[in-house]
Amino acid sequence: MNVNQQPHMASPYGQPQPGYQGYPQPGYGGGHVPSGYPAQYAPYNGPGSAYQQGPPQGMRGPPTSGAPPVSGAQSYSQFGQGETQNGPPPMGAPPQRPPVSQTYTPGAVNLSGPQPPFSQQFGAPPVSMQQMTNQMASMQVGSTAPSPAGPGYAPPSVSQAAMSAPYTPAAPPSFPPTSAAPSQPPPTEAVARPPPQSYYGAPPPAQQPFPNAVPPFSSTGPTQPQAPPPVSPQSFPQAPPVSQPPFSTAQVPPGPTQSYGGPLPPTQPSFSRPLLPTSQPSTFPAGPPPTSTPSQLPGVMQPQPPVSQPSPYHSGPHPTSTGFPPQVGAPPRPPFAGMQGPPMAPQGPPLASQGPPMVQANHVPPTQPGMPPGPISASMSGPPPQPGMQGYPPQQNGAFGQVRGPQPGYTGPYPGQPNYGAPPAAPAPAPPATKRLDPDSVPSPIQVIEDDKANKGSEPFTTGVRGQAPPLVTTKFQVKDQGNASPRYIRCTAYNMPCNSDMAKQSQVPLAAVIKPLAPLPPDETPPYLVDHGESGPIRCNRCKAYMCPYMQFIEGGRRFQCGFCSCVTEVPPHYFQHLDHTGKRVDCYDRPELSMGSYEFMATVDYCKNNKIPQPPAFIFLIDVSYNAVKNGMVGIVCQELKTLLDYLPRENPDVESNIRVGFVTYNKVLHFYNVKASLAQPQMMVVSDVADMFVPLLDGFLVNVSESRVVIESLLDQIPEMFADTRETETVFGPVIQAGLEALKAADCAGKLFVFHSSLPIAEAPGKLKNREDKKLVGTDKEKSLFQPQVSFYNTLAKECVVQGCCVDLFLFPNQYVDVATLGVVPTSTGGSIYKYTYFQASSDQERFLNDLRRDVQKPMGFDAVMRVRTSTGIRATDFFGSFYMSNTTDVELAGLDCDKTVTVEFRHDDKLSEETGALMQCAVLYTSCSGQRRLRIHNMAVNCCSQLADLYRNCETDTVINFFAKYAYRSVLSSPIKNVRDSLVNQCAQILACYRKNCASPSSAGQLILPECMKLLPVYLNCVLKSDVLQPGADISLDDRAYLRQLVSTMDVSESHVFFYPRLLPLQKLDVESISLPVAVRDSEERLSRGGVYLLENGLNIFLWVGVNAQQELLQNIFGTPAFGQIDPNMTSLPALDNPFSKRLREIIESVRAQRSRYMKLMVVKQEDKLELIFKHFLVEDKSNNGGASYVDFLCHMHKEIRQLLS
Repeated sequence: MNVNQQPHMASPYGQPQPGYQGYPQPGYGGGHVPSGYPAQYAPYNGPGSAYQQGPPQGMRGPPTSGAPPVSGAQSYSQFGQGETQNGPPPMGAPPQRPPVSQTYTPGAVNLSGPQPPFSQQFGAPPVSMQQMTNQMASMQVGSTAPSPAGPGYAPPSVSQAAMSAPYTPAAPPSFPPTSAAPSQPPPTEAVARPPPQSYYGAPPPAQQPFPNAVPPFSSTGPTQPQAPPPVSPQSFPQAPPVSQPPFSTAQVPPGPTQSYGGPLPPTQPSFSRPLLPTSQPSTFPAGPPPTSTPSQLPGVMQPQPPVSQPSPYHSGPHPTSTGFPPQVGAPPRPPFAGMQGPPMAPQGPPLASQGPPMVQANHVPPTQPGMPPGPISASMSGPPPQPGMQGYPPQQNGAFGQVRGPQPGYTGPYPGQPNYGAPPAAPAPAPPATKRLDPDSVPSPIQVIEDDKANKGSEPFTTGVRGQAPPLVTTKFQVKDQGNASPRYIRCTAYNMPCNSDMAKQSQVPLAAVIKPLAPLPPDETPPYLVDHGESGPIRCNRCKAYMCPYMQFIEGGRRFQCGFCSCVTEVPPHYFQHLDHTGKRVDCYDRPELSMGSYEFMATVDYCKNNKIPQPPAFIFLIDVSYNAVKNGMVGIVCQELKTLLDYLPRENPDVESNIRVGFVTYNKVLHFYNVKASLAQPQMMVVSDVADMFVPLLDGFLVNVSESRVVIESLLDQIPEMFADTRETETVFGPVIQAGLEALKAADCAGKLFVFHSSLPIAEAPGKLKNREDKKLVGTDKEKSLFQPQVSFYNTLAKECVVQGCCVDLFLFPNQYVDVATLGVVPTSTGGSIYKYTYFQASSDQERFLNDLRRDVQKPMGFDAVMRVRTSTGIRATDFFGSFYMSNTTDVELAGLDCDKTVTVEFRHDDKLSEETGALMQCAVLYTSCSGQRRLRIHNMAVNCCSQLADLYRNCETDTVINFFAKYAYRSVLSSPIKNVRDSLVNQCAQILACYRKNCASPSSAGQLILPECMKLLPVYLNCVLKSDVLQPGADISLDDRAYLRQLVSTMDVSESHVFFYPRLLPLQKLDVESISLPVAVRDSEERLSRGGVYLLENGLNIFLWVGVNAQQELLQNIFGTPAFGQIDPNMTSLPALDNPFSKRLREIIESVRAQRSRYMKLMVVKQEDKLELIFKHFLVEDKSNNGGASYVDFLCHMHKEIRQLLS
């Protein structure tokens, strides 16, 4: 199995399956992944001269040393045949440097903007995309001061020397990391960064302290020349070739843009993963690129591929002399002494993202077959190259990056390129290579996250300004409510809505809000104030019924108010009257939360209660499966033991008062057992209901009780249940009647409440809601696949509706050892505002901690019962679609039997009229619910956003993370009704339309070969690719249907911070952890080539935590974490770290606990040793790489997006 194909692990979401640490998937060692899954996109069948994947140039080591970049060059098989295998390239001899003296005559290169003269190449322009050549893989290129960690790159323990050699594909070794060369600093952390940022791959290694010596792209504005770095024998060459045009940025009216020259002629066949830079500049004119190498600054020679390399997108055989795969065992390179040039960052004008909007034209106009080379633009032709200048691969400034060839040894990625795996043909005098993207030059999520922290994390975010986008979800910030709801409650996809529907249709940017009405707040923020207007209740607009809020305008001296939503004028009740000041505001404005705050609560009167009577306090009913499987795996004993203490922590408003939630207990297998735990009894009494077809509750008095009154009886019951069923032989279970029993009990008590159902197997016993095993892998990938996500019987939809009417919320804890049909069992929880927790192959020893933490949090978390939510909007837009766990009996009211602090409801808006730029657009979310103390309340969240008539303003104020949250929910719901291929295609198409509209209407004109992205949406492609590669939309062979259904339901209620880390996991390099500091090390990008064999990394995605240990990790580090200095002695089955008495161990355990505390589900720790079989599961989460189920790498997907955009534009 090739290294980079990470199979989807079935279990990352569930428990490990039995086997090694539990995952018995077939063939983790390799067998089960076919060499290619069917391609996701049709292969590009470009002309013969279209892209050919050139072999990789080997300079790109895995981060900090190590294996050849496994994921380095991958053929673009996601969109092609899918056969490419990704393994470390074979080794070869060092390549020859191309003759320096060839002249470089670029063809027409379109730069959007003035090009600074050649001398500016060394300046540090404000950059919006920095580039880093792979040849200097470890140089930092950034346009700001090096990150706190220090300049330079990750400390390679070893460094990989440049390799070269004829391209001799050998079978890729099976574990990439091992074959790594010793020491080349990784490109990894060398991430060339998008906008101004210091470099964030990870804090740089001590070894190479160079500042960003590479010239970043220049953007408009004077750049300051910087002296070229001193030459030193070991230094990496650094000068950019003379002839390359600086990265020009033009001023554009629209917001800052990043353009990335993606090589994308329309007719391309599939792309390989980024090639390393070859000797040509990466910008190619629209004709075949010139053969000559650009002149280079003095610096040390770095081998470069010969010039005759055919264009990487050529579908012919590769010339032998091309590219050099990284060599195993190349001698370590000494640290690069000479690279310390002056740091570039501080110089140069402000960056695009802060200064005036600019378009950064990063171009790589690709060769377009058949187009004659254009004239050379003057500014491009620098002084002719002088022989003897040491080479450094030209970096086309605007380009999206250097070229890297595919890794040798691959099977042909698309028709017409059969001989990837075959020995290369003799070099053909093909047109010189068109460049491929270098992952370091495409927008980096880490860079954007770190910039946002630096720019917005220091001061409080005040919500008083209409339409200002909040900090990203990854930034820690404090919110001051000054009239709009905190972003913790509401996040919008766009904070500047289009004024009319035509503009919205043209841009295709979804207009939506992700609302989390009961979101928890950090300790330094005040929870919403509770306003009590007495018996008269909240003040509302007469016509639209909007609640009093800061958008109501008082008139006629304060006697009336005009509604901000519908403009209707309403009388102010006498008791609410107050005079106005000279500005027209009420003089008590700041004393009343509803007039000055974005979020607050009203006490609801009896008119807001069901049947006009004050509600009873809610109840919790625990329903425990006592069939053979549930008893055998230890679940029954664990639940009963835990409930004894957990019942003291039922939710309450006031921590000093005991909770008034009542509790009840039921056990079941094929029949149900109800328990009478009345305080006056000496022993609990069991009543059995065997007529499951007509469910009823056999007792009224004594079933729901107060915990403190009946404590003795309850504890006695919980001790007896495991003993009573210890020897059970009953394997069959029912499920529908279990929920009916809980529902009937709540009806009898006339209260709302929550059912906690602990269930282990498919309900096949004769009873309502009986299911059959319908798992059929043959349907995956067909038009009938959607049926697998739909419930197999309608019984549960009807039952869910009855539960919602009663205010009966259901939380389901599943402990399956095989298929249980989550798609059907999940209907009631997902329609009632409940949650599903799944522990596949539950084993008490390894899974008890995760289950108990989830159960504790689920029982204790603040929640509301019997809730109804309505979203009102100002004239011009209306809420048209809703996503989440709820039920709707009409088109406006979202009904939630239960609403807890983790649940979100996503609302999509559409225009029904024009909006005006002066008034903006308003929305008010009102949630009526019963608090856990039995009070009826209204929680109100208000939000005002701007409106714009210019597309550029819309694109300047979008929030990509929220857009992706919406797209994922939309796509995950669509799989119920459409074939998955259609769902994927429509996502790609909508994303391409968003970016094409920007390109056409907002960006300054530039060559079609450039990929231009709006500044605030430059991560849209990488995140969208993560959604497309997710298990729901692109399953690997080994993920179960249940896991897919589980994830589909899980994502539907995620807030933006959860969906962000779920789709783009956080990867922290622990070897850079400073135990003295409270800050975490800067994360690295999710790609295998960012992992150093000498490092230890923590990866978390909200559901799992992995601790990946490199095979060459320092003994001291291992001793500090695991208590053993030997890699071989680390136990991969451990689920918690030993509590050692050293600062590193303490700090690491604190970090793991704090990361867990941020997530709504407890994440089980898995230790993954490099090259161990579990590593396949871990690699599944390295989302920038190609995945084994056919998912494209980030770079390949970017190329695919560029092609889609160009098709739309043409």
